[in-house]
Amino acid sequence: MFLRKLCIFSLFSPLEVKTKFHNSEMNDLFLEVQIKNTSSSDVFIQKVSLEPPEMYITAELNNVNWAGEDECTFGTRTFLKSMEQRQYLYHFQIKQEFSEKSGAIKGLTEMGKLDITWKRNLGEMAMLHTIQLEKEFPHYGNMNISLETIPDTVILEEPFHITCKITNQSDRKMILDLKMCDTDSIRWCGSSRRYLGELPPSSSLCFTLTLMTLKMGLQSISRFKITDKLLKKTYVCDDVAKVYVMPSIVKMKK
Repeated sequence: MFLRKLCIFSLFSPLEVKTKFHNSEMNDLFLEVQIKNTSSSDVFIQKVSLEPPEMYITAELNNVNWAGEDECTFGTRTFLKSMEQRQYLYHFQIKQEFSEKSGAIKGLTEMGKLDITWKRNLGEMAMLHTIQLEKEFPHYGNMNISLETIPDTVILEEPFHITCKITNQSDRKMILDLKMCDTDSIRWCGSSRRYLGELPPSSSLCFTLTLMTLKMGLQSISRFKITDKLLKKTYVCDDVAKVYVMPSIVKMKK
């Protein structure tokens, strides 16, 4: 109660923590966390919690549904043996009210913090290990193209649909025109040119395309061009996504 000095105690943490962010085609983020016990004795992991930034909501992907109840993927064991390692996975999804501003995120950005509560022996006071999370967001220029919907698998020589979203990351209006080109494995169905209209700054628009595949296996969706008619600048979109093409069961039976 009467301590007037600030004392800093150095504490050796037996945990080695590695974090890595993964991007998905839907503009969501996944955080992979690896926790390793580098000491010679057991360490009890009491709690691992994630505090996301204001723009995101998170979901833990460390539970499985078994007989109607959620159970931890690590079971009931709460300790790590010497040199043992665990892997945690979290899903970051941007909030709806910040979706229009997501394209403006660039450079090194704070992504919240990860708190790990641990102790060496049962009955001891728990220690807190905090990791500040950061991610380097790339700069995509004036325009960002992402996928909204795409099927996991498609049938050979049968039409399927994908929905793309264009975000205007510049400070000026765009007037956009879409042109589609065929590839060896994918054909575009319908008109090869489409007028997308005006796109104000920091806003987005979605459009749906109908495609058909000619080859089986993992195929890349590429070769469509978006032209800004005001600047007369063309953005070429290659390898936007990949789909797995399967043969038709009906044709195989025949």
